[in-house]
Amino acid sequence: MLNKSQVQHCLDVMKEMYPEAQCELNHDNPFELVIAVLLSAQCTDNLVNKVTASLFKKYKTPEDYLAVPLEELQQDIKSIGLYRNKAKNIRKLCQMLIDDYNGEVPKTKAELMKLAGVGRKTANVVASVAFKEPAIAVDTHVERVAKRLAICRWKDSVLEVEQTLMKKVPKDEWADTHHRMIFFGRYHCKARNPQCPECPLLDLCREGQKRIRKAEMAEK
Repeated sequence: MLNKSQVQHCLDVMKEMYPEAQCELNHDNPFELVIAVLLSAQCTDNLVNKVTASLFKKYKTPEDYLAVPLEELQQDIKSIGLYRNKAKNIRKLCQMLIDDYNGEVPKTKAELMKLAGVGRKTANVVASVAFKEPAIAVDTHVERVAKRLAICRWKDSVLEVEQTLMKKVPKDEWADTHHRMIFFGRYHCKARNPQCPECPLLDLCREGQKRIRKAEMAEK
């Protein structure tokens, strides 16, 4: 696995590549962000943004989501995967916000994770983006990049990936690292067609070196 100085080099390169990396889910407040992140599970940010463009005009408060029948909310988010389950969780979450938090989104990861449909990744994103609490949210991009670069082990769970990154990355860089790794995984180190030959981190990436060797052998 990469040592701390090698990890820092990777992060410095990602910073150069994506200096403006940030959350790509459109939102105007913590409540909208919670809804957007909940909708983004197993779904692209682009599709979520298309849906929330009209959704957030119609629904402004937790009460708004509870004022319509479940079926109507399902129709409003129908183009998103798992929309039935997500609609139920949105309504449960809104009810909890009203009952337990005076309609406001709680600020800590522990409290956020009590909300319906909010797992560790969602809580980390909301705490980091909305409330500036240091956090590294491990989504599919972050996990893939961390494992390909050997920042962590292939067999590590999502939680173990998060814990390893927290140890190897300075705390004040957690939030930026999360966004830069997402951009690096989304636009460069892609799941199916990673840009290994042009990658500035190829000298550190055994996975990339293997891929190139395989491609060269296939051409012979």
